[in-house]
Amino acid sequence: MPPAPEPTRRQRILRCVRNPLYTAQLVFRPSRPGRVEDPSVGRLQLWRTLLGIAAWVWLAVTYGLVSDEGDVKGALSDRFSQSWISVLVLICTFPVVVGAFVVAAQGEQRRLYLRRALRSLGSIGALMGAMATFPLAMAPDPVTKGFRDFIGLPGKIVLGLMCLWSAGFALYGIGLALVHVLRTADIHELVPPSLAIVLSWELALIDLITGAYPGVPLLARALFIMGAPATVTALSWWEMRRLRGHGLTLRQALRP
Repeated sequence: MPPAPEPTRRQRILRCVRNPLYTAQLVFRPSRPGRVEDPSVGRLQLWRTLLGIAAWVWLAVTYGLVSDEGDVKGALSDRFSQSWISVLVLICTFPVVVGAFVVAAQGEQRRLYLRRALRSLGSIGALMGAMATFPLAMAPDPVTKGFRDFIGLPGKIVLGLMCLWSAGFALYGIGLALVHVLRTADIHELVPPSLAIVLSWELALIDLITGAYPGVPLLARALFIMGAPATVTALSWWEMRRLRGHGLTLRQALRP
């Protein structure tokens, strides 16, 4: 059977307009030509995320954080807030880790990594833009009455559709941004595991400072909070060792 023809530019644009999940994949999945793709590493990234969700569900059910419908809604809202905070912390950590990586690079490598970082910056801008549509669409009438009167009913319909599209894009995009660490593999394959280690310990520190999971016994809470960064660190270290087998080392990455 002959391969399916490549979609035209018009077809890709129409698909992006119709399907926010497809657009999120284009924006948040690494796509640099020549990038080393290890299937084991890809599965590890997915399982790392799924196990984190499973651990949170186990903690919520075991210690009675979820007992009725209201608790379920509150727990899901808290989980979304935690995911969004994780993305915000990742966005703040991104320039520090990537900046150090770029500064340590030599010669042409430094300019190359700066150019590649534009895709990660683009994904950050897209996610922030999608989240910005919610206050505009959901703000109470006294706040945006003048704007809504100006755009009229057709504009309100368009704004509502934009909000729905952005909801699908942002929710899926947050997950992809965490799994693929803001598509930083487009910069270099060693950047995502390095950034994941820093992010996981930052989030653990935030949980300790804010007293997260107050209804959970102290020992279980400590194991849950500290177990996450310890697991991420171990898995990221294993990922870097796998990449070393492909000839990708820190020395190779920083020298022209």
